Amino acid sequence: MTYELRTTNRACPPFLWWIVVLACGLLVFTAGCEAGSTTAVRLQQVQQLTAEKQRLQVKLEKAEAQNQQLKKQVAVLSKLGGERRAERLNHIKEIRIGRYTNFYDEDKDGTAETLIVYVQPVDETGDVLKAAGAVEVQLWDLNKDDGKARLGQWTVGADELKKLWFATMITINYRFTFNVAGIVKDFTRPLTVKITFTEYLTGKTFTEQKVIKPNSL
Repeated sequence: MTYELRTTNRACPPFLWWIVVLACGLLVFTAGCEAGSTTAVRLQQVQQLTAEKQRLQVKLEKAEAQNQQLKKQVAVLSKLGGERRAERLNHIKEIRIGRYTNFYDEDKDGTAETLIVYVQPVDETGDVLKAAGAVEVQLWDLNKDDGKARLGQWTVGADELKKLWFATMITINYRFTFNVAGIVKDFTRPLTVKITFTEYLTGKTFTEQKVIKPNSL
C-alpha cells in the first residue's frame, strides 16, 4: 500500500500579515521609548551632579576664604601681647546714672507711672562707651523697714541691652523704661535707684546709685 504525502501551499491571509507588521512596529517603538527614557534619566543625573559639584566648589571657596581670614586674625592677635591683650582694649572704668533719671507721667493722667533710667558706661579717658553686658536695676525706699525697702527689681540681658542705646544732641547713654504703676504710691519722699552693670568684656561689675528727691518728681 502506498501513501502519498501531499502539501498544500496556501497563502497567508492578509490580516495576519498586518498583525505581524503591527507587532514588529510595536516592539521597535517600545524599544525606542525605553532607550529615550534611559537617556533622559541619565541626562537628569548628569545635571544634578553638575549642580552639586558647583555648590560644593562655592562652599569650598568660602571655607578657604574664611580660613585665610582666620589666619590673618591669629597673626594680628599674636602681636598684641598675649594675656595683656584684654587690658589694651577699651573697657569700663565706671558707670554714671544720668541726671534725667526720674519718674514720668507719660499718659498725662496726673500720676507718674513710668521710671526712666539713664546709664552711661564711661571708659578710662572719660568717654561714654557702648559696652556689652547685663544690667540690674533696683528701686528702693530706704525709709521703710529692710523687708519692704526694695520696691522693684528688673534685669536687662545683653541681647536686650544693645537695643537700648539712646543718643540725642545733648547726651548718649543706655535708656531703660519700667512700669511702676502700683509699685510706687508715695512720691513725697526720696527714692533710690541702684544700678549694677556687669561688663562682658572683663567680667567686672560696676555699681552706682542715685537718689530721686521729692522736689524733682
